[in-house]
Amino acid sequence: MRSHRRTRGPGAHHEQRRAEIADAVLAIVAERGLGAVSLTEVAAQAGISPGRVQHYFPAKRQLIEAAFERGNALSAARIRDKAGADLDAADPRLVLTTVLTELVPYDAVSEAHMRVRQSFHAFAFAEEAIAARMRVLYAEFHGQMADLIRRDQQGGRIDAGLDPHAAALSLVALAEGLAAYVLTGVTPGQVARDRVLAAVAALYTA
Repeated sequence: MRSHRRTRGPGAHHEQRRAEIADAVLAIVAERGLGAVSLTEVAAQAGISPGRVQHYFPAKRQLIEAAFERGNALSAARIRDKAGADLDAADPRLVLTTVLTELVPYDAVSEAHMRVRQSFHAFAFAEEAIAARMRVLYAEFHGQMADLIRRDQQGGRIDAGLDPHAAALSLVALAEGLAAYVLTGVTPGQVARDRVLAAVAALYTA
């Protein structure tokens, strides 16, 4: 686990600047869409020079990657606000529901995050290095969701015969697939969230 003790010095300033630039990307996506992201627009949003942005992120793909990571971190903070700071001690169903519904856009902030997240997926289609990274991230994510399901299996709330990994994969895929529908206007956000909630509820009715 990375240490968070260092709060001063060049390293802390570097990370702060990267976060500010990533926040600028998310703000632009929220206001004008992903197509508006450029070095000059990000620089103007962050209040720094285009050269400074390029110093930290030489290519647009790296800007999107930084926004992807920043969006995930902000999303994790929102999940803890809703489900509790200690997710290991929280009710598994509450955590499962909170995480999955967080994947479906429900306001400007979450919409920007999901636009960036799904755009980063598109980079993975073309670049194996990014695809490999996504496989690692999703293996961890699916494992975390499976652990939540397994905990409620042990508590007798979910059928013990259910494959927790298969269920986790299906739930995440459902939420992210519905998120794409919401982002493109195919499905209203509330309808998408209701489908995710119904899928979670189905686990507990066996």
